Amino acid sequence: MERATIRVNGIVQSVGFRPFVYRRAVAHGLHGTVRNLGDAGVRIEAEGQPDAIDAFLTDIKNNPPPLARITSITVDREHTSESMFETFEIVESQSGDSGGGSIPPDTAICENCLADLRDPESRYHNYWATSCVDCGPRFTVVESLPYDRHTTSMAAFPMCEECRSAYENPADRRYHAQTIACCNCGPQLRYGTVSDSQTTDPAVSEAGRDRFPDTLLETASGKEAIKKAAASLRDGKLVVVKGIGGAHITCSATDTDAITRLRNRTDRPEKPFAVMASNIETIQSFTDLSSTERDTLNSFRRPIVLIEATGSGLADRVAPDLHTVGVMLPYSGIHYRLFDRIEEPLVMTSANLPGQPMLRSNNSIVDGLDEVADGFLLHDRRIVTRCDDSVARIVDGERRLIRRSRGFAPTAISLPNNGEMSALAVGAELDVTAAILEKQECYYTQYVGDVDSLDTLAYLKNAIQRLLDVTGTEWPSVVVHDLHPAFNTTDYAKELVDSGTVARAVSVQHHHAHAASVLAEHDCHRALSLTLDGVGYGPDGTVWGGEVLDATRTGFERVGSLAPVPMPGGDKATTHPARLTAGILYAADPDRVEAILERHDVQFPGGDRERNVVIQQLESDVNTPQTSSAGRFLDAVAALLGVCTRRTYEGEPAMKLEAAAARGSPHSLSAPISSLNGRRVVNTPQLFTELVRLRSDGVSVPDIAATAQETLARGLADLAIEEAEIRNCETVSLSGGVAYNEHIASQIRDSVSNAGLSFITNRRVPPGDGGIAYGQLAVVAAQPSH
Repeated sequence: MERATIRVNGIVQSVGFRPFVYRRAVAHGLHGTVRNLGDAGVRIEAEGQPDAIDAFLTDIKNNPPPLARITSITVDREHTSESMFETFEIVESQSGDSGGGSIPPDTAICENCLADLRDPESRYHNYWATSCVDCGPRFTVVESLPYDRHTTSMAAFPMCEECRSAYENPADRRYHAQTIACCNCGPQLRYGTVSDSQTTDPAVSEAGRDRFPDTLLETASGKEAIKKAAASLRDGKLVVVKGIGGAHITCSATDTDAITRLRNRTDRPEKPFAVMASNIETIQSFTDLSSTERDTLNSFRRPIVLIEATGSGLADRVAPDLHTVGVMLPYSGIHYRLFDRIEEPLVMTSANLPGQPMLRSNNSIVDGLDEVADGFLLHDRRIVTRCDDSVARIVDGERRLIRRSRGFAPTAISLPNNGEMSALAVGAELDVTAAILEKQECYYTQYVGDVDSLDTLAYLKNAIQRLLDVTGTEWPSVVVHDLHPAFNTTDYAKELVDSGTVARAVSVQHHHAHAASVLAEHDCHRALSLTLDGVGYGPDGTVWGGEVLDATRTGFERVGSLAPVPMPGGDKATTHPARLTAGILYAADPDRVEAILERHDVQFPGGDRERNVVIQQLESDVNTPQTSSAGRFLDAVAALLGVCTRRTYEGEPAMKLEAAAARGSPHSLSAPISSLNGRRVVNTPQLFTELVRLRSDGVSVPDIAATAQETLARGLADLAIEEAEIRNCETVSLSGGVAYNEHIASQIRDSVSNAGLSFITNRRVPPGDGGIAYGQLAVVAAQPSH
């Protein structure tokens, strides 16, 4: 007989791993125990015949539960003549060493639980919070490790006898499912409106539940709450729906009046809203859905997917002037219960105040949105960790993550060749997610957003601490931040060093981090890296964003870029893109700027007065920082064509330009390449002059938009290809927010592939700033001195 002590690391808690181990051990005739450890790992003690232990280990490695992800298994075996165990049991959890794995992400309700929800004979019939070992909330409900019911927000809901029976039954799929609950013992729903009285009670009661505020006038509870909320939505009302990781403000996606009220009350005049539909068939009625998009929608992660809209089936104001719409399927029982009573799709926009994180407690939801919502559908389970929806887009037939959050966080991504490096990366300033490198795994926080206020900075700090908690990881010795000296994340990194929390801070240039993120994902040593985005602080103090870098993870050389042009007014030019139009015209021909702006009626939000001030700034070279940004070039084209003259949300001008281009056909233009300060540049002022000529010749807006995108992409690709051949480099990579533009990305890929070179881009992390933290870690972990 042998005794084996087995240590399993990875995502092995809260995924039904212990019940799985129990069943396989019993099937192989083994005795022993299995327990959770305080670092998110699992330890197994198993006694039996050597062949039986071999077969047991094979089962663990090859057939784990669906949500499990094993990163390592260590086994110590010894011969023994005395047995320590009489049976095989799941035993009480205990603490362990740090850094063994993590809690899995929240996942969509599984088909089995959905069948229970709809089965009149099931004790879970119509119960919104039903879940099992294969589905439901994990990351958003856990307080600390090891993962057991008493360390989650479900501790406030003692199991009834029937749930306890299922929990303790090895044959039941809810065996040791820590979120098990039913309508008799689990979290409850309430629908209500807001009274004029003030709330004085705290948001969380002594029992640990998320109490319903006194300001909420109850109009229905339990199953009736769903009926009341659905009726309000059918009547055109705005309803806040609290889900598993936060809340959404919802209304009918076919009701123009309701959507207009939503925009007015939330001050989101143009921002595209996501839509949730009950099933794939409904989504097909208003989108041109591909098989890859269908598979992504149906995955257990349930992200929002940007899909080309057909122009019918939804109100025009869902995604104004865009050719795509963000769509998702239901992922919680509460959503399915609503769609049992509503046929049309629903707008689902994040329930947050301007510039602040999404609201998650009942008290903050009601207090913060009492002047926005007509009704509130809430539940009393606390959301321990907020987690926004993930967002993806299919480009070149492959998924590109725009936001990596619900369904992904805090799942680790491997980071090759880093040895035993341990570090924290805090990202840049926009679309921030932070990440922790522990050994060869990079653990990601949920999406935090733009860290440009004290509220979002506090959220970032909390997200990092929560990630440390759910991975059982100690504070690392190194923190990595962006090179920009004025970012809040840079200040925070320095604060961590000053407080002694970490030993040292390391800065990584923004576009090097973009390039390194692709190299690390593909385990590629070197590439000519196209890093195309809106803004990044260059070592020369200028604004980069249209860069060709000869990059490795340890360093880079800037071998090419777009030609630098002035940004009159600095940051104001990013919200008033006509300023960018003026800047690039000035770089092309200072004497013709005013005449061209007037002839083509380029609109400044401040009218003629703003236009005159901008021209004076350009002529006197006052507050006109230089930029080589691809995103800013596209913004300038959008303003020239009248597609977007005031930016109300991040990326709006370029996104509306892409939508216009989707309706057009490109004209043949060349992208002139010249030399500047020892590097080669795409002469965007000259290209812009050609676009102005097309405008003067009466070419349509969609055709000019398509021409601008195509010519820019070909020019950058040609520059990268030429430099790759000169420098004997076989790979060209693409990263940065412009990589989300389907036509630009496809054109660059085709050009590179046709030249016989390898093309790589981000797949597991966002190409935009949501992937910066991964790139920052890739850089610092590759340094010889780490």
